[in-house]
Amino acid sequence: MSPDLAFLVEVIVGGLLSGVMYALVAIGFVLIYKTSGVLNFAQGAMVLFAALTFVSLLERGLPFAGALAATLAVMVVLGLAIERAVLRPLVNQPPITLFMATLGVSYVIEGAAQLAWGTQVHGLDLGIDDTPFEIGGVLVSRFDLFAAGIAGLMVAGLTAFFRYTRTGLAFRAVADDPFAALNTGLRLPRIWSAVWIAAGLVALVAGLLWGARLGVQFSLSLVVLKALPVLVLGGFDSIAGAILAGLIVGAVEKLSEVFLGPFIGGGIEGWIAYVAALAFLLVRPSGLLGLRNVERV
Repeated sequence: MSPDLAFLVEVIVGGLLSGVMYALVAIGFVLIYKTSGVLNFAQGAMVLFAALTFVSLLERGLPFAGALAATLAVMVVLGLAIERAVLRPLVNQPPITLFMATLGVSYVIEGAAQLAWGTQVHGLDLGIDDTPFEIGGVLVSRFDLFAAGIAGLMVAGLTAFFRYTRTGLAFRAVADDPFAALNTGLRLPRIWSAVWIAAGLVALVAGLLWGARLGVQFSLSLVVLKALPVLVLGGFDSIAGAILAGLIVGAVEKLSEVFLGPFIGGGIEGWIAYVAALAFLLVRPSGLLGLRNVERV
């Protein structure tokens, strides 16, 4: 492989692996939006809370497995608390009301995290060095490959859960038509609770991976902004769309920064995804794999 081709492949692979991390955050949005129509802006705060809880428990002497189990329990309780105390009383309210509620919840979660664990920055070591290794002349980050593998397992697990379990089938029924699902006897509050628990689990995995890469700090909640172009491109109601769009966004960011950045002063990686999402929104508002709204006129 020529050096130029190897470099191009290296940039694309790095972008795709980064895109998996974006998709992991976006999936938390999709889970909530599919069943309740709520754009859960608190997902970023949940990612922060999970990472901060885990690293704080580690620093207080708990073993890795114990801290992971305790954090998982905390995220389950947090997901249930949000659904029952905030979202359930607001059922059938306008979407903007539900969105503002999740926005308020995000600040409450951040405040609770600060109150419980403090505001200092923490380093998080998952035992995977962020060092490159060579495959066919292409350098690949060990940590990015590990993160992509974990995200892939998470997606496979969620796919199996929603396809083969009773709760998963109920989730799909609610996502397709909540009123028809309600008429068949499905208990929507139970489904919503399960989905919020799943969102908490996704936030835990995303929090550990992003915290290991960026450090566990309060700016970690802003990772939610990385998911917005992914949601626009993939569709707010499609898990497969979130995965595909995450890969596209990651590749576009890296390629643009490397090949266009030098001509316009650099820094393009931070905003090019939003430009791409806006352009795509004008062409296909429902996203790549999102459901189109069809209305009779």
